[in-house]
Amino acid sequence: MISFDVSGKLRRGFTLIELLVVIAIIAILIGLLLPAVQKIREAANRMSCSNNLKQIALAMHGYHDANGKFPKGCSVSDTDGSAWGSSWKVYILPYIEQDNIWNKWQHTSSSGYTNANNTSTTTPLVHNTTIKPYRCPSSVIPAFYASSNNNGAIEMMTSYTGISGSTIDSGVNAGNGYGPNSGTGFLFPNSTQTFASISDGSSNTMMIGEQSDHLRDANNAPITGGYTAITSQGPHGWTMGAGNASVGAAYGDRTFNCTTVRYMVKQNGMSNNCSNGTCDNTGNNIPLSANHTGGVNAAMGDGSVKFIKSTTTLQILQWLAGGSDGQVVSNF
Repeated sequence: MISFDVSGKLRRGFTLIELLVVIAIIAILIGLLLPAVQKIREAANRMSCSNNLKQIALAMHGYHDANGKFPKGCSVSDTDGSAWGSSWKVYILPYIEQDNIWNKWQHTSSSGYTNANNTSTTTPLVHNTTIKPYRCPSSVIPAFYASSNNNGAIEMMTSYTGISGSTIDSGVNAGNGYGPNSGTGFLFPNSTQTFASISDGSSNTMMIGEQSDHLRDANNAPITGGYTAITSQGPHGWTMGAGNASVGAAYGDRTFNCTTVRYMVKQNGMSNNCSNGTCDNTGNNIPLSANHTGGVNAAMGDGSVKFIKSTTTLQILQWLAGGSDGQVVSNF
């Protein structure tokens, strides 16, 4: 393009072709930079997720120091023994600076399910409440349930689950209709584990694992089920506990907020199926999952956080889940 300035001198501008070339070069540079930016963002998210698990693991240790044992994985209500009490995520609230919830929590009348005080929508404790350490920033699962399955309260969808053991542990209960459940790990129905009970060593045993991605089918498509997403929380949220007072493998029901390891991490080819332990209400063997590239984060019993690769064999993963199976895995 040719033009003249105010003095009448000839001035040459950009031609349309030159402008298009510049735009194309900028687009190419953006295309080259975008994956790098995304990788940096995911690395930051994965680190934040790891820090969450570190905080949770330290809270578990704080509970152990104060009570001489780890919290129950899922429990009946402490005061009146009513079914569907609270989960481990409730018991460690004072140790993650959530005293405002804990101090008002009532341990009666199905405390983790339908207790009117705990599930209130007018004076909310957990209704529409986000607890930052319970949520991985990389999670693709919705932040909250689409509707309430807890007496009106809509709870957040957390990113972490307790590890009960594995399906190859001795004495596993295989006949409960929701998939096998174990009682050799750190967190299982009505558990009262201590460091001494984990004979394989706390540094060799997983305590908390990540579940921050959808259950996925053979085509890697999400399986959402009837309650927003399929995780060990089930439809009733992070507060939900146990249906009876039986302990570990003797329990024989749904182990809300805990999983017994049966599948590899990020396992595809799943279905909404109770006999496989992966149904929406609620399978006992829903696999560990994450939106991180190549694996999931997990907190070990000693408080360290490890990245469990997707290539980790099922046998190694199950040995890491069992706290007293005699199979010590130090390098994985």
